[in-house]
Amino acid sequence: TVQNRMTALRFFFKKVLKRHDPEFDDMGLTRRPKKLPVVLSVEEVEKLIEAASNIRYRMILVLLYSTGLRRTEASQLKIADIDSKRMVIHVHEGKNSRDRELPLTPKLLEALREYWRACAVKPKVYLFPTRPKTTGEEQAISDKTVWNACRDTARRAGLTKRFGPHTLRHTFATHLLESGADLPTIQLLMGHEK
Repeated sequence: TVQNRMTALRFFFKKVLKRHDPEFDDMGLTRRPKKLPVVLSVEEVEKLIEAASNIRYRMILVLLYSTGLRRTEASQLKIADIDSKRMVIHVHEGKNSRDRELPLTPKLLEALREYWRACAVKPKVYLFPTRPKTTGEEQAISDKTVWNACRDTARRAGLTKRFGPHTLRHTFATHLLESGADLPTIQLLMGHEK
């Protein structure tokens, strides 16, 4: 983005205004250093999940870590997207409107069933619905709710690392790689272009 804008400004000054400013021509692009993503250890993930203040926050964290979902994908997940017969989770219109399927592990399926049993008001459409409005229509939680679940739980767990929902996504991918998964498979699960 910065490079495109600098190119446009150079074109404007040189070609349109016919101004040649040596200082402007030599201006370097500002680049932020790329830092490695924060990744949690298995122990830190367990500590985080145990520190969840309620069953919904716990399920959100388990889902993010077990699947590598983005926070918007997790907030919009529907009950119909969970296929326990085929043991997959369908992600519809993820980033860049791409659909993909993720494996549903038996452990995650059991956690989802435990969450379902613990819900006082059973979700009808969305896995994580908001409180029903006066119209009675169920709405999905916002991705900000997923962010708050992660931030509040990290604080309760005493994590000192920079942490957000995307941290669990990085942790999911890193733990897969460490357990022997190949990069093309991880890319496919994460919904990245090849």
